[in-house]
Amino acid sequence: MTLSGRPFDDFRALVHSMPEASEAAAAAVRARDAQLTKPPGSLGRLEEIVEWLAAWQGKEQPALDRPTVVVFAGNHGVVAQGVSPYPPEVTRQMVANFREGGAAVNQICGTFGAGLKVFEMALDIPTKDITQDAAMSEAECAATMAFGMEAIAGADLVCLGEMGIGNTTPAAAVYFALYGGKAADWVGRGTGVDDEGLKRKIAAVERAVALHRDHLDDPFEIIRRVGGREIAAIFGAILAARIERVPVVLDGYVVCAAAAALRAVDASALDHCIAGHVSAEGAHREVLRRLGKPALLDLGMRLGEGSGAALSVGIIQAALACWKGMATFASAGVSDKG
Repeated sequence: MTLSGRPFDDFRALVHSMPEASEAAAAAVRARDAQLTKPPGSLGRLEEIVEWLAAWQGKEQPALDRPTVVVFAGNHGVVAQGVSPYPPEVTRQMVANFREGGAAVNQICGTFGAGLKVFEMALDIPTKDITQDAAMSEAECAATMAFGMEAIAGADLVCLGEMGIGNTTPAAAVYFALYGGKAADWVGRGTGVDDEGLKRKIAAVERAVALHRDHLDDPFEIIRRVGGREIAAIFGAILAARIERVPVVLDGYVVCAAAAALRAVDASALDHCIAGHVSAEGAHREVLRRLGKPALLDLGMRLGEGSGAALSVGIIQAALACWKGMATFASAGVSDKG
């Protein structure tokens, strides 16, 4: 992507040129669904999922040939504030684990035949400590968003995930900046901080938002000042998927921070997204309520790494299989209602 003018200008223009859903494709799905051997509406959200796929792929015959889980990994300077029980080197170690097939998300992707892409976001150069400085420069943040836009290539369904020691702290700061209230409303225990660690985490979010408060009326500035590289990349990936007509499944607490910022730019910007699951981390349930995204799954998960979004692929595959494979009343010789 070639950037021109101020670094965020191209992204603002893209948001204003986002395509709409294909009503013709959705109508074709509804027409076939009405003929299937079942009472109307009896498959509940499974029926809605197929309409959603068709509408955003722009296809009267939606497909799931290349479902792909895309995980972005980043490190964060705010870890110096004692907000995580794990050191930053665990991020790189977990990326290696993904590539060797040893993580939970590898097993889930393998179960459903989904692809997995993992991207390191300059792990040796953590973002700056958001309690003391902006996480990224404007140019760096824009370049990271552009990188995220490129990462979705080749997929017909994108499931977004992340990995990054300490990244629930910038995610909480994004929510606090967007939604207000108290910092404690948005801060959870992440990878398992104790009570003292939780206090440090809340204090770090408070200091970060106070430091940058004069710039937080712009969602782009929220991402670059109190976010992180994986959050910026996810922001770009969601936007690119909309432009390319690729449906998106959002994972948990950190992924939805990027989604929330994008929705703050344009209220319709997440229309091509569904929430794969509701995380047990922090205030994710409240975040989904504000985003208007009821989750497909509620399993008490808080792992990250795209695991909840990946798990939802099985439900989406089943929904599409029912729509494609079920007999119609006419083909099965079953009497329709009079």
